[in-house]
Amino acid sequence: MEMMIPQRRHDLGGGFSVGRVLPFAKRRMIGPFVFFDHMGPVDLPAGIDRSVDVRPHPHIGLSTVSYLFSGQIMHRDSLGYAQAVKPHEVNWMTAGSGITHSERFDHARQHGDRVHGIQAWVALPDGQEEIAPSFSHHAGHELPQWDEAGVTGHLIAGSAYGLSAGAKTLSPLFYAHLELAPGAVAEIPGGHQERGLYVATGTVELDGARYGAGTMLVLDAAASRVRAAEQATVMVLGGEPIGERFIYWNFVSSSRERLAQAAADWKAGRMKLPDADDAEFIPLPDNTPFPAPPAMS
Repeated sequence: MEMMIPQRRHDLGGGFSVGRVLPFAKRRMIGPFVFFDHMGPVDLPAGIDRSVDVRPHPHIGLSTVSYLFSGQIMHRDSLGYAQAVKPHEVNWMTAGSGITHSERFDHARQHGDRVHGIQAWVALPDGQEEIAPSFSHHAGHELPQWDEAGVTGHLIAGSAYGLSAGAKTLSPLFYAHLELAPGAVAEIPGGHQERGLYVATGTVELDGARYGAGTMLVLDAAASRVRAAEQATVMVLGGEPIGERFIYWNFVSSSRERLAQAAADWKAGRMKLPDADDAEFIPLPDNTPFPAPPAMS
């Protein structure tokens, strides 16, 4: 193992908290994965205030994927898509040159809900950062799945375990959800320069050491298997590096100038809001530091 990254919990308001894993000061990316948040688990009562919702906001230069273990989130975007994401389903949204979307807890507001999942951003490779935005939904039965020797797997994106997922990716990667029974041993996919393993629940053993929930393990080339010391939920991910990427608020790019343009476009109202959710939006925050230029050598 190269490094251990602990999640840093943040309250987003309304009692909804996330554990930020990537980016990390000493490790900004794992392959093309540039952002990784552990959402919840949180119990949202019926009638929950709309302050817990994520109002319309913009993205460029990335693909987003919200993957749920439990609960339901309603996605609406500026391409006209309105799609609920449920456990073991994939909403794969590629922002490219620019998209806006909202994520709301409509189901929880009506019925109450327990929301628990992961949101990840995949940075787009050189030459693809400004492609036309797109959206695809992949229902649970469409995800490649397997169940063997105490390991239940769901392939979210990319290729691994001899399988390929349906979401269109633009650089070599894999992303999978594993449920491990106590004592079960799972293979960690190889064949990629950078790989990580995130323990969402439970405790696992790797290279003779134990790691608990809320821990991202940046793996070395030798890591090939992980064992569950108790019932565990694990995310495995990785891919080929795509080069340096900068993040400013919800924007990702290889160019600081492009980030500045995106921020100016959003502030000036030049990015279309979702047709089905255009009554409000998240303003550009005043306190988000712009990525600094590299230090002079």
